Amino acid sequence: MRRGAAYNPYRPTNYRKRDPTTVTALTLSTSSAAALRADAVVVGVAKGAKGPVVAAGAEAVDKAFGGKLAAVLETLGATGAEGEVTKLPAASGLKAPVVLAVGLGDVPAKDDGYDAETLRRAAGTASRALSGSKKGAFALPIEDVASAAAVAEGALLGAYTYDKSNGNGGNAKDGKSAKTVKNVKDADKKNNGPLAEVALVGGKPRDKAYKAAAERATALVEEINRARDLINTPSNLLNPADFAAEAVAAAKEHGLKTEVLDEKALKKGGYGGILGVGQGSEAPPRLVRIAYAHPKAEKTLALVGKGITYDSGGISLKPAGHNETMKCDMSGAAAVFATVVAAARLGLRVNLTGWLALAENMPSGSATRPGDVLSMYGGKTVEVLNTDAEGRLVLADAITRAGEEKPDAIVDVATLTGAMVLALGNRTFGIMTNDEAFRTSLHEIAEEAGEQSWPMPLPTHLRKGIDSPVADLANMGERMGGGLVAGIFLKEFVADGITWGHLDIAGPAFNEAGPFGYTPKGGTGAAVRTLVRLAERAADGDLG
Repeated sequence: MRRGAAYNPYRPTNYRKRDPTTVTALTLSTSSAAALRADAVVVGVAKGAKGPVVAAGAEAVDKAFGGKLAAVLETLGATGAEGEVTKLPAASGLKAPVVLAVGLGDVPAKDDGYDAETLRRAAGTASRALSGSKKGAFALPIEDVASAAAVAEGALLGAYTYDKSNGNGGNAKDGKSAKTVKNVKDADKKNNGPLAEVALVGGKPRDKAYKAAAERATALVEEINRARDLINTPSNLLNPADFAAEAVAAAKEHGLKTEVLDEKALKKGGYGGILGVGQGSEAPPRLVRIAYAHPKAEKTLALVGKGITYDSGGISLKPAGHNETMKCDMSGAAAVFATVVAAARLGLRVNLTGWLALAENMPSGSATRPGDVLSMYGGKTVEVLNTDAEGRLVLADAITRAGEEKPDAIVDVATLTGAMVLALGNRTFGIMTNDEAFRTSLHEIAEEAGEQSWPMPLPTHLRKGIDSPVADLANMGERMGGGLVAGIFLKEFVADGITWGHLDIAGPAFNEAGPFGYTPKGGTGAAVRTLVRLAERAADGDLG
């Protein structure tokens, strides 16, 4: 069998792709929360000084309870704490049989209202609680377009589920066996499936701004779910060639341009970093360029994603307990891919090019060894001191290649270092740049999008640690501050005069704990919202 052939003995023969953009339906409703037919009506409850307080949007529901909904909820133990869920039978006069009260946290200061992220998380919590339902009427506080968009995003994000029946989304296709169809149905019953429809009470279906917000939320979440699906897909079902094929298929659907460099093209082009990482695997590496262009664009962005479809650590093998979730090491590439497609669907006035640096890092007789020297794309040489510091190697090749097109800015995204998780925890990604204003801008954009991030430095004294006696630089430096060392390494491959940012999403990319808010267990789609918001700003001529 030739190396890299399509046959994979470990791939289930009944594996079928799911539709990566299947998402819960979203409707805007002018109906009263009391009059809307649904499986449940969702209301907000806040934590007041003297007990729970029913939030705005639930007036009609409170009226059906004779103005005593807060008292009933308190009797049931509700406090209004953020993330708290209380279900109760609906009062007469409500079309929905169930009221679901979701905690919003402390009552906001007078006239401040609830911030967007609070609304997102509450809506996501409610969607998860309504898993398996056909329709939920969301009567959360909606004061304007921004709050409507936040509720819509949170509700749709929270409704996500990854189908475990071979990734087929629970939708039987023609030509499949009765046994397979039965398995799909059984899986649907077991998993309950996501909430099928979100009705946004207080939405204005005839208002252009509200309609645009709903359309943006749908497109954005569909693409985040695309990223989540890719991240959750087992590595034996998603190697570099598989990932590249997904990108090509999406590009055809959305009118994007793609270029795929296989192992022969990578060798001819001198992409020593990508080839060096991938040479130990039977599944050869790929570099994918996927591009969206707008005829009236004034700014050009290049996004580079780390796409290690499985990371064993290579010869520097990871210890037991650190391998099981390494299918998620392509989360950066998934985020970049999803962002480019989202930009195309939203018609943003920006030129956006995504670079997916795809490889599988495996130990074998052909694998790169610690101490080997790789000749990178562009000519620099790197001494590989640790083969588990492989992400920076594939990114370096792609960053150099992206720089040749002279974009206004390059942003790379990667599950790059455990050191960043130690520094910032599991829910916050680090931001490093070669421009302080851009670092500040990226931090502001992430907060605006609802993603937790923190600006990190690139101390000049750490640069000396990656000097090498046998190459231009080494892929490892000082152990302390390892996440910053990785950023300093990548900076070496950024062309002069190009603004660059690095997002280390190692913490928030994959949630190994239980779901919370709108965040599921498993792949999260981290950084997509930040990158889409960055593209939107670039479309407005603002890159910080």
